[in-house]
Amino acid sequence: MKNMCVAHRGFSGKAPENTLAAVRMALALPYVRWMEIDVQLTRDGVPVVIHDFTLDRTTNGHGKIKNMDYEHLRRLDAGSWKGRAFRGERVPSLEEVLELASGRLRLNIELKTSGDMYPGLEKAVIDLVSSKGMRDDVVLTSFDAGALQRIKELDPRFRTGLIYDSRTGDPARKLKELDCSFLSISFARLNPGLAKQLAERGVKTMAWTVNKAKEMRRLAEMHSDIMICTNRPDIWGETFLKA
Repeated sequence: MKNMCVAHRGFSGKAPENTLAAVRMALALPYVRWMEIDVQLTRDGVPVVIHDFTLDRTTNGHGKIKNMDYEHLRRLDAGSWKGRAFRGERVPSLEEVLELASGRLRLNIELKTSGDMYPGLEKAVIDLVSSKGMRDDVVLTSFDAGALQRIKELDPRFRTGLIYDSRTGDPARKLKELDCSFLSISFARLNPGLAKQLAERGVKTMAWTVNKAKEMRRLAEMHSDIMICTNRPDIWGETFLKA
């Protein structure tokens, strides 16, 4: 099966998203070769794995990530909201996730930023990934064009990807402008013509967030190169690996 399974924020359908528990559950499925995670920066400059700009939804804390020191973040519970079994899960550092994934999973690391929200985020992520020898195992993605440009300025060897959610415009043109070879796009935005055009240009496309077997099959029929990003990698397995 060419339509690779990407575990969205880890196995987030069953474990609390962007936690080590979610990463380990994704790793337990042998057909999961990719995982998507979100990275932000603490006030004291530590890259951490969390989606929202605030702590409120996925932890027992409150306030903005950018205003928190790493040690404060580590004391929060990032698992109980998903269920008692996950009580005590922490907001992981990017370093922890890289160490778990190294040699086992490739990573789509989304830089969650806008404008000058996180000065130094790109360099912190690049330095950490490089220190683990994982540059060839990651793609760095963002909605923010400035972040993608800064990555290329810092180290053009890194593969970059644009996240695109608009129903208008020309994503292929935008990718070329930003020197990106990867597109992360809402599955509802994809059509056979766009998928074919992107593949012919050598662009790898990841469709998110696809949790129903019917939609997974539709994307697979559209083009064999589309990566399927899902909260439920188990459903991907049931859909494509049936005897």
